[in-house]
Amino acid sequence: MIRVAVVDDQPLFCAGLQMMIESQQDLIFAGAATNGNEAVELAQSAHPDVMLMDIRMPGMDGIAATHAIRSATASRLPRIIVLTTFDRDEAVAAALRVGADGFLLKDATPDFILAAIRTIHDGHSVIASNATSELFRTLARRRPEAIDPLSIREKEVFLLAARGLSNGEIGRTAFISEATVKTHVRSILAKLDLTSRVQLVAFAHENGLVR
Repeated sequence: MIRVAVVDDQPLFCAGLQMMIESQQDLIFAGAATNGNEAVELAQSAHPDVMLMDIRMPGMDGIAATHAIRSATASRLPRIIVLTTFDRDEAVAAALRVGADGFLLKDATPDFILAAIRTIHDGHSVIASNATSELFRTLARRRPEAIDPLSIREKEVFLLAARGLSNGEIGRTAFISEATVKTHVRSILAKLDLTSRVQLVAFAHENGLVR
């Protein structure tokens, strides 16, 4: 069972997500919060597996709440999907930088949201918007020096991962084993002070390293 919490300052939107979650046999509604402060408390008290987090809320917003949750020392931290109304919202990039695992538009279909919850829970990332690439292109200035700390082989793996290739696909393209790919990815994340592959993708786009 996947425990899912909702963070949004619109009661009707929260209620709709709650009904959707409770209609699924493999999901449990773990509670709701209306602002970032409540979200941090909910993450600590309810121990959700996944949190659907609105970006814009009064008081502490979803970006600050995501950062606070990600900075906690608890052994069990939720995976976080940020929600926004705007498909070219610059706050999305900020949320991904501080540790969000995915991004959805609020007008996504129920089936898509449910699929995203399960995908995120399985350890993958979801960035769902046709305009996301345009958003990153708008923000990006080409900065190849951003990956100077990486070795030549790590730079190759970085660029392949930034294109969304799986470990197996990277290994076949670079003629290395999947275990070696995993080792390189761990080293890349550490050297660039990143915590996930979705942050790696955002980092690559923000520095103009992929198109």
